[in-house]
Amino acid sequence: MKTVDLRSDTVTSPSQAMRREMANAPVGDDVYGEDPTVNRLESMAAELLGKEAALFVPTGTMGNLLALLSHCGRGDEYIAGQEAHIYRWEGGGGAIFGGIQPQPIEFEEDGTLDLEKVRRVVKPADYHHPVTRLLCLENTQVGKVLPLDYLTKAAELAQSLGLSLHLDGARVFNAAAYLGVPVATIAAHFDSASVCLSKGLGAPAGTVLCASREFIGRARRWRKVAGGGMRQAGILAAAGIHALEKNLQRLTEDHENAELLAAGLGHIEELLVSQARTNILFVTPPAGSADRLRKTLAAEGILLGGGDQIRLVTHLDVTSADVERTVAAFKGFFAAGGK
Repeated sequence: MKTVDLRSDTVTSPSQAMRREMANAPVGDDVYGEDPTVNRLESMAAELLGKEAALFVPTGTMGNLLALLSHCGRGDEYIAGQEAHIYRWEGGGGAIFGGIQPQPIEFEEDGTLDLEKVRRVVKPADYHHPVTRLLCLENTQVGKVLPLDYLTKAAELAQSLGLSLHLDGARVFNAAAYLGVPVATIAAHFDSASVCLSKGLGAPAGTVLCASREFIGRARRWRKVAGGGMRQAGILAAAGIHALEKNLQRLTEDHENAELLAAGLGHIEELLVSQARTNILFVTPPAGSADRLRKTLAAEGILLGGGDQIRLVTHLDVTSADVERTVAAFKGFFAAGGK
């Protein structure tokens, strides 16, 4: 029986076509700048995002870390959402590696940061305070897409306050697909953008950090310092090229499957089901039942995330038939008296 893994879009497996391109990729030493496949991926990513240059790194966490280190100095500060990945889920790397202080504020319901709150937490020019250098936004934010007019206002505010603007764009291609715009339309508002290749795009690893040539030059040095200088990395870069060439247009299928899943689960009266947000939705089962629900569905080959509120994520390994099977399994659990 096929396993339906809805825990995250990080669980995707490389397709056979992607594996063939990885196996046949021409390679060189990327630390010397001599891996032709890495160079091609970086050029392709920079062009797609409308930036001068890009840097291939192993993970999204490293992409965001290099952005912090390149934007900020020791004792500087960045602003981010309280639940933002760059602040909450990346081990405090900016503080550990760079002595960079975070200033978190709560996300609004739509995934934005209130720009007046941002303005208020920017520190005045006083040697008692850290120097606020950077505003970080996340798009998508737990599947929520930031509106384009909001991005315009955020960029204007950042410029007026002398802040740089970084995009944690782990799923920014999902945002672009949802809005029906080129990803460069979103990235144009930001000084730097980190884009993950190993989520909905289906590569086994890798992120590209995109920005100006000068910025990427600084980030390249920090990549080496952080241990991210890989050698014959073209084997991984080839997967990223395949992902960008083959897997962008199909992201709307993931969004449609998330909507199908939300609609099906919405008929189960015991569940509180969120709106499908691109490829992510949340369900809240009755108190105390989440662990038993996960265990029961796991026995049927359906994997769910942890916590009392369960996150469900569709991706290229999840079909509409898998969604129907999942809805049926949820219904079966509650029909059998699951609480």
